[in-house]
Amino acid sequence: MSEEVKRNSYSADSIQALEGMEHVRMRPSMYIGDTGVRGLHHLVYEVVDNSIDEALAGHCDTIKVTINEDNSITTEDNGRGIPVDLHKKEGVSALEVVMTKIGAGGKFDKDSYKVSGGLHGVGVSCVNALSDHLKATVYRDGTIWEQEYERGKPVYPVKPVGETDLSGTIVTFKPDASIFQQTTEYNYDTLASRMRELSFLNKGITITLTDRREKDDKGEFVSEVFHSEEGLKEFIKFLDGTREPIISEVISIEGEKNDIPVEVAMVYNTSFNENLHSYVNNINTHEGGTHLAGFRRGLTTTLKKYADASGMLDKLKFEISGDDFREGLTAIVSVKVQEPQFEGQTKTKLGNREVTSAVSQAVSEMLENYLEENPNDAKTIVQKVILAAQARHAAKKAREMVQRKTVMSGGGLPGKLSDCASQDPQECEVFLVEGDSAGGTAKAGRDRHFQAILPLRGKILNVEKAMSHKVFENEEIKNIYTALGVTIGTEEDSKALNLSKLRYHKIVIMCDADVDGSHIATLILTFFFRYMKELIEAGHVFIATPPLYLVKKGNKKRYAWSNKERDEIAESYSGGVSIQRYKGLGEMNAEQLWDTTMNPEFRTLRQVTIDNTGEADRIFSMLMGDEVPPRREFIEKNAVYANIDA
Repeated sequence: MSEEVKRNSYSADSIQALEGMEHVRMRPSMYIGDTGVRGLHHLVYEVVDNSIDEALAGHCDTIKVTINEDNSITTEDNGRGIPVDLHKKEGVSALEVVMTKIGAGGKFDKDSYKVSGGLHGVGVSCVNALSDHLKATVYRDGTIWEQEYERGKPVYPVKPVGETDLSGTIVTFKPDASIFQQTTEYNYDTLASRMRELSFLNKGITITLTDRREKDDKGEFVSEVFHSEEGLKEFIKFLDGTREPIISEVISIEGEKNDIPVEVAMVYNTSFNENLHSYVNNINTHEGGTHLAGFRRGLTTTLKKYADASGMLDKLKFEISGDDFREGLTAIVSVKVQEPQFEGQTKTKLGNREVTSAVSQAVSEMLENYLEENPNDAKTIVQKVILAAQARHAAKKAREMVQRKTVMSGGGLPGKLSDCASQDPQECEVFLVEGDSAGGTAKAGRDRHFQAILPLRGKILNVEKAMSHKVFENEEIKNIYTALGVTIGTEEDSKALNLSKLRYHKIVIMCDADVDGSHIATLILTFFFRYMKELIEAGHVFIATPPLYLVKKGNKKRYAWSNKERDEIAESYSGGVSIQRYKGLGEMNAEQLWDTTMNPEFRTLRQVTIDNTGEADRIFSMLMGDEVPPRREFIEKNAVYANIDA
């Protein structure tokens, strides 16, 4: 058969019937989101979800997660242990079925689990398929059972290997480097953040995370124990640890409405930000959904009714809006749904309609009781709402000024913007550069066809501590809005960002590689997180990584991005080198900046992503808020430039 006939032939032989595990290995992103850092960590979450399901069913209260020396992961729980008896339909042990069949598991049996976590529902079999090696050990009915797998395939049948008085499951797996080509190295802080979150969402469970790759000052492996007795109330206190509350206690409720378990906790603080976090079956629903809609409805209706009855709104000359009731509010909504329907761009938006009324009723009852029993706090909340309404009114006028200046309304581009020639947003990128000096170098070094430069004057406004109308009045921030071409506000949400006319699909923060540069980058990131989160979520925000050093010997030269790299290069040149430390972008010439930081062929851009909105919110609040001690502690732990000039 000729090659052309082969290409045009479409028969039964052309259809690849991939069995479950093979399909997972061929299309891993369909199952775990991606094969980068996020997907790598998702493997751990899938295994831990099994243990959490045992806890939700009342059979487990202790979970241990260990990062081993070789970056393999071990999870251990004291649940009932995965069943090992013969599965009638498959003809092999139930353990082997769970480990090797996509969609197999007790969570699909309503008698075994009323509610289960996990967003993708693919479970531990998917982890097995994407692991170089996995070993499952089950303690059940007085016997220790064991089976090992390589890339999802059993090495030997399930076998007894000893006796025990314990019950539970131990899973050790090592991710397959041929699948996770970017990295197979686990980040302790990322896992710690999720384990802490799970402990708050499932009070009474003890989760231990241990890193056997690193030892502390006492010579012991780095380890943390996460346990919460108060659940969401403690979660709120953790998230709001660096903010000043304006009411005496965290308002919370836990109960069941219309057969749907609902937990809510909330507090008002002195900030001007709204921080709502929602969960369905322990999954962070970044895009919200019906449970969040129910929370907002219950909050607005109940507080509006109370505020009207109090007479405190009588002198206001304009209507109170839903936004006003949520300024300075930190709240967590957690629901457990038997069969959640997820929608939205990333499948993290709850679609079950029956949840709206359940949450709305729960919140209304909770607030009515609290306001009645705490009249002083109730008055403080209403006063905060009135201030928010006045600020919103001022911000609306300031926003309208920004809108009038946008390119699309004919107001023209900011004077300092050096735009690119291309009109195609998908290929265009804009560099936000600190100061005119670096801006001049960047303009000279860029590719004018697709790269635009917007110099920013000094440090932009710290939006964490500013009222929204002050933000929109700030000249540098107005220039960012205008240059990007985005507009603010939709019919559904007055604070939402409209990206339909975004002029650049890459927005690159390019600051000096020093303490001041880091501070400016953090200020810009805080602004994006609080006012342009949609840009981050859509994958448009990046951070440039300029080099710290130029190492030269004769005609040879190489750039270094760290002290370690500098020393390695110097050693490879075997002495007699000159080292130039770049304290700012302006110290490079245009060619050097292009070669190292702006040329798409050689540069490294770090994409800004939000893996955990609660943790991101807490860190921005800590770094940019008023509390000094936690900020100092964080900087000391994470400082990169502490000895930069040593």
